[in-house]
Amino acid sequence: MPETSQVTFSFKEIATLLVKAQDIHEGFWGLFVNFGLQASNAGPNENELRPSALIPILNLGLQKFDKETNLSVDAAKVNPKPVTGSKAKKSAPN
Repeated sequence: MPETSQVTFSFKEIATLLVKAQDIHEGFWGLFVNFGLQASNAGPNENELRPSALIPILNLGLQKFDKETNLSVDAAKVNPKPVTGSKAKKSAPN
């Protein structure tokens, strides 16, 4: 099997991982990206410079959504609250 040099994730997979990492159990949560903006003169050489924009990603995070979309997940489905106490005992088979 060839060595893997790149692994990709869908937006929903990333949102699911972040919801689980933050131990969120309720609501619709999705990705947000905070971009920056910087300017520079860039080109292949000093005689072919062009004013250019650089747009770095400053932060990735989760934000509340109103509904499930291609960027968001339902935390109750992807990270349900653990069953504890008497509920766990009642649902256990005899």
